Amino acid sequence: MYEVFVNEAPLILTNKRPQDSDDNLFSLDGDSIVEAIRLLSKKKLDKAYLYHPDEEKILKLFMHKIPVVVAGGGFVINKKGKVLFIYRNGKWDLPKGKVDKGESIERAAIREVEEETGVKNLIIDRFLHTTYHIFKRNGEYRLKQTHWFVMSTDYKGKLVAEKSEGIKRVKWKGPKKTKKALKNSYHNVKILFEDWPFN
Repeated sequence: MYEVFVNEAPLILTNKRPQDSDDNLFSLDGDSIVEAIRLLSKKKLDKAYLYHPDEEKILKLFMHKIPVVVAGGGFVINKKGKVLFIYRNGKWDLPKGKVDKGESIERAAIREVEEETGVKNLIIDRFLHTTYHIFKRNGEYRLKQTHWFVMSTDYKGKLVAEKSEGIKRVKWKGPKKTKKALKNSYHNVKILFEDWPFN
């Protein structure tokens, strides 16, 4: 099962026929996918399901029907155990961005964190999770597939928000402030904290 978020509403890719799916079960063809996304984005449905019997193929088939943008992001922790957040579009988020042509996802994740926050000396400790969400560009729906990495840094310098990307603030947050920030964040960001010690 995969969850793809459309305006914070889940589009669930599943190989099990859901019980509660009277009007919100869609087939895995282009028109049905667009219709499901449209209904979710207009808040006419709370959630929708895309069904296919083969779990191995479901994500591949979905990604074949909708243009995909691959991104890399950082779950960055400093020496004090604080997590790096950015504030953009009225929500707390983690730094991430699109992979450039010929660039590895890991390199893109580090570059994006540096550009969006000013933090240097980043080391990737491990892969964390892949998240999915739908956005609209030039009237067309696209799927953003973000590969997240746990990163550590000894950086103690100034945090610099990348204003051109709409980032208003950059902050290190400890457990208390992280919990508060997650109340005003995205599902995909909350997912990354599910296994984190202070939850």
